[in-house]
Amino acid sequence: MPCQQYYFYNQNFIKNPQKNSNSLIMIKRILKCSLFAFIGFYATKTQAQIDPHFSQYYIYPQWLNPALTGIMDGDYRVAGVYRSQWSNIDNGFTSIGVAAEMATNKNINLGVGLFQQSAGNAGYKYFTPYASVAYTGIKFGAAGNQHISIGINGGVIDRRFDPSKMKFGDQWNQSVGLPTTPTAEIIANPAQTTFDLGAGVLYYDATPFKKLNAFLGLSFSHITQPTDKFLSTANSTVQLPMRQILHGGVKINLSDNVSLTPNFLLMKQGTAHERMVGAYAQIKSGEGFDFLCGANYRFDDAIVPFAGFYYKNLF
Repeated sequence: MPCQQYYFYNQNFIKNPQKNSNSLIMIKRILKCSLFAFIGFYATKTQAQIDPHFSQYYIYPQWLNPALTGIMDGDYRVAGVYRSQWSNIDNGFTSIGVAAEMATNKNINLGVGLFQQSAGNAGYKYFTPYASVAYTGIKFGAAGNQHISIGINGGVIDRRFDPSKMKFGDQWNQSVGLPTTPTAEIIANPAQTTFDLGAGVLYYDATPFKKLNAFLGLSFSHITQPTDKFLSTANSTVQLPMRQILHGGVKINLSDNVSLTPNFLLMKQGTAHERMVGAYAQIKSGEGFDFLCGANYRFDDAIVPFAGFYYKNLF
């Protein structure tokens, strides 16, 4: 699901130059505040990234930003993601996620989701069920077509592994090579369940028949920064690092049937960071069928192609 799904359309648009000017000033202020907030968090020193991340990040909107909950052309949305990595080794990374959300006419949107990642012969699992809610009642500009959505999500993160499947140096047998004796290593915390909380804000321009429709979002995950029992010791406490994401773009309506949407994402968690830029085109061919294609570039890593279609509001 590409970023264009973030828009609502209001056919009761009334052109008003003065309101448009005020809207532009408001957009600039939102952009400045978002950038300063992101840069401030980007400068903090924490630990390394522990969260999964996706090349086609817009497929899983609640993970990207809880303010996106229910922001769509329609009444409900169901999303799913599956990824298999490093399949040439035993038990490489497998990620599975499902999410559902609904829009209401009360300025409140609701969503739920489940995500699990597993990896390695030691049975590592990262499992998180969560619920999201977004308030969409902030509207301004001509005919109220400038929108701000504020969202929060909460749930638990359960991480665990099986120490009995791990092998250590003190188990090495010089005669046979393979570990054959019990280890003297003591692993005190092979499992951890913590409460998790995230929040985000989203601005989007839903003005119909406009040349440019911009959107910009800022989100924060692991706001409570719970203790990471896997890495903490009796002498030091390590916290789960907060994840910060700044994302946005602009839909450029080239004609009645063709649009181009450049977009970007900046993400940081601990010492890990990710930067992506790209664009996709949407071409309407009638009969309720739209074709989409494009690509994103992840700096210092990969090019991520994208292709899809809409058919009567199904993607």
